[in-house]
Amino acid sequence: MIGMSLVAVLALLATGCGGDEAATATTTTQASGLKVGLITDLGQLNDNGFNELAYKGLKRARHELGVQGRVVESRSAADYVPNMTSLVRKGYDLIIGVGFAQGDAIATAAKRFPDVKFAIVDVDQAALKGKPANVEGLLFREEQVGYLVGYLAALTAKRSGRETVSAVGGFKEPPVDRFIAGYQAGARAAVPGTTVLHGYSQDWDDQAKCKELALDQIARGSEVVFQVAGGCGLGALSAAKDKSVWGIGVDADQSFLGPHVLTSALKGVDQAVFLTIKAMKDGGWEGGGNAVFGLDQRGVGLGTVSPRASKQDVAKVEKVERRIQRGEIVNIPTSV
Repeated sequence: MIGMSLVAVLALLATGCGGDEAATATTTTQASGLKVGLITDLGQLNDNGFNELAYKGLKRARHELGVQGRVVESRSAADYVPNMTSLVRKGYDLIIGVGFAQGDAIATAAKRFPDVKFAIVDVDQAALKGKPANVEGLLFREEQVGYLVGYLAALTAKRSGRETVSAVGGFKEPPVDRFIAGYQAGARAAVPGTTVLHGYSQDWDDQAKCKELALDQIARGSEVVFQVAGGCGLGALSAAKDKSVWGIGVDADQSFLGPHVLTSALKGVDQAVFLTIKAMKDGGWEGGGNAVFGLDQRGVGLGTVSPRASKQDVAKVEKVERRIQRGEIVNIPTSV
């Protein structure tokens, strides 16, 4: 009785609230019939990063695989379960949640709809309540690329006579901390004794909050600011530009903001989303575990390097990247 009542409530909520359908179901002339729904986190599709990348992966799947796809933008965390329920009732075969904050919602929906397949970006399937077998976690080795940008940051700061760099995180969540932990380790490996400041904005959207944090870090001597805060982090990169120091982007290549962006710590959310959909279409989808994407799977990597960066420093970082890929650098920290 309790289970049936909850399903009824979810169905009612799905008709009464939820997010905006950013992309209606789209088919090609040779559509596969597979229907995939993508639910953004609160950053929305115009975050120049995480959500946009997920949508890019879905669009690629629509174009190359002929799947039907729909994106739903969530206005608040309360929308997650109703949005998932709505997609289930519309016959979607695979529902992908974008972001750590959707973990509880995915676990709830997966339990109630065991015949539907779910995937969740940035959440370990084993950490979900009930460990639902119809969920696959999509994880990334953020610490690997964090290490690389930290290494480059410290070398670059040293050239300016500084030994302080910093990071502005959004919320203190495992994927954010993997970036920052790797950044700290890479910076200290490149230039022992480097000070690495970090803080959290507690926000993914408000650029003013991240800008304020970055300005404080710069005032404390930071020569390079690494943003790990989604759309909010664009404010940190703006602060870096205003104060004539370096910034480092995250998730997507943010070099378009200007040559003050030293590089970006890329996170292949688009690649992960596409490969997950392809596995589903090809019959190779496996729930009850995780797919992990690192340097070797093009799940993480360096973005465009500023033309103002030292070529010698970049060459050193490229050597470090190869050492990580060969397994010569291991046990990079994942927690702050």
